Amino acid sequence: MFVGTIPLVWRLSIMFLAGIGAGIANGIAGGGTFITFPTMLSLGVPALTANITTTVGVVPSYLGSLRVFRVQLRPHKKLILSLLPSCVLGSGLGTALLLEGSPSTFREVVPWLIGTGTALFAISPYVTRSLAHIESDNRGRRWALYIGIFLVSIYGGYFGAGIGILLLAVMALALPYEIFELQGLRNAVSMVINVVAAIIFVIYGHLADQYVVMLLFGTLIGGWLGAMLVVRLSPFFVRVLVIVVGVVTTIKLALG
Repeated sequence: MFVGTIPLVWRLSIMFLAGIGAGIANGIAGGGTFITFPTMLSLGVPALTANITTTVGVVPSYLGSLRVFRVQLRPHKKLILSLLPSCVLGSGLGTALLLEGSPSTFREVVPWLIGTGTALFAISPYVTRSLAHIESDNRGRRWALYIGIFLVSIYGGYFGAGIGILLLAVMALALPYEIFELQGLRNAVSMVINVVAAIIFVIYGHLADQYVVMLLFGTLIGGWLGAMLVVRLSPFFVRVLVIVVGVVTTIKLALG
């Protein structure tokens, strides 16, 4: 069936449901872009427009999650503020690279990025224990965090698929926090990265306007649902779930 033969109301409904699915995914471990981006491509949206629209459309998913993780985030306000320069500069650079290049540039390396991030997250408890003698505010450890967030932010502004897994990997290695604290921080940082990119993309234009509206509502609902699900699970199960999502995502991307 050609896209043009699908009634608009059905196409909008599909995007709304894709937004809910993406929001749930972002609330759990990230990866909502892997739902919205291919959905828009299947509906005939050009790749660059689909990438930009997805970046703008998933922002509310983090708002829903932040409300759920507000207790875990409360003690880390200074840390979040200290990460803002890395997020803003990195995301801005990533969006500039995208607008000057092509969204296909990262396609070949994305599976390696997500796979590496998943592996690092999987071994992070052992790494954290081996680094327990080094304070979390140690200058070297803190700079490793800033640089890691900056690099992930560049990727987030450029393409962003799987950014949640990469952020969890960086934070799990650099910060001695429990999984729910890491999840809250991951959502906060992801939102900053996406908001910066979204502002630039809205100014730039080329959004699929009707689809982005559906995504804004859908991801808001889904983000809240995903976060509500996560906080009801055991920390061990959440960690396993993140690793499973990362492995499945890596395999899917590698197979094209």
